[in-house]
Amino acid sequence: MSHDSGDCSDRICPFEFAWVDSPDKIGNHHKYAECAAKGICDRGSGECGCFPGYEGKACARTTCPNSCSGHGNCNYIEDLPFQNVPEDYINNNYDRSFLSQDPKLLTYDKWDLHKTRACICDPEWADIDCSKRMCPYGTDVMDIRNNMLVAAKYQTQQIFFEAGSTTASTLNGQTFALTFKSRLNETFSTWPIYYDTSATGFHDFMNDIEVALEGLPNQVIDDVEVHGSYGATPDSATVNITFVGSATQGPQHLLTVRSYLCGDGCTPKITGLELMPKSQNITEVTLSDFNSFECGRRGKCDYTSGMCSCFAGYTGASCNTITALV
Repeated sequence: MSHDSGDCSDRICPFEFAWVDSPDKIGNHHKYAECAAKGICDRGSGECGCFPGYEGKACARTTCPNSCSGHGNCNYIEDLPFQNVPEDYINNNYDRSFLSQDPKLLTYDKWDLHKTRACICDPEWADIDCSKRMCPYGTDVMDIRNNMLVAAKYQTQQIFFEAGSTTASTLNGQTFALTFKSRLNETFSTWPIYYDTSATGFHDFMNDIEVALEGLPNQVIDDVEVHGSYGATPDSATVNITFVGSATQGPQHLLTVRSYLCGDGCTPKITGLELMPKSQNITEVTLSDFNSFECGRRGKCDYTSGMCSCFAGYTGASCNTITALV
């Protein structure tokens, strides 16, 4: 290491972008600083003694709380989902369809992209350090809507398919899959679904989507209704998926279309669909009148076991079954 003292006896520690500093006269900030201004240099060894919450050469990166408790990964901010709102979201009247995009496609390019880190928890684990087991979510059965004379609405998500090339052969007969993320952050993908917008096959296409979603493990989707329409060409279709089951009452994560090729050694094995870049985005076209709370807001979560302790008069995994009228 280099030395920087009157008699060249003191070592210099590594420099990195400063976490906090004062801007210069033209406004530049986050200049290079020894130990990133978040540590003290050991002049004997030339190594930084980082302050709590920082680590690495030159104290360049943040630590993750409790090392994510062994139930998650410590990721850089550039790898965290939805850190940078796409310009399309702003330019198109804040269209929520961007939420269905793969988070990895949403780039983050700020000064701390290789510095700031946070936990991404494993399924069924939550909190800033992934130390708490998640409890089931359910609707509050005692919640009163503004107008009880009107039938409650269920969440409906809409998928629009459109071929990515006018010269491509028909999409009919090709396969894709849908991915659902539960309120406990469990991710499940359906078996391959055959795309079919022919006059004789479209009804079966709708049924195939419904059966595939209801066939996901653990009955994470216990009941859905699927309807749709196909366009003037066989390469476009609109599909509406309504979550009507008790397990999926209230707002749910948007589905994701898996339209890329997944061949040998990949699961589910699908041919993929050559779609327009934004055509497979999923939007929420009907908001749910139901809510979705931890333990149905009728119990307390035991964050050690991930089980709800229901209040008197309520039972069920998410405390949304009334056992007695009080």
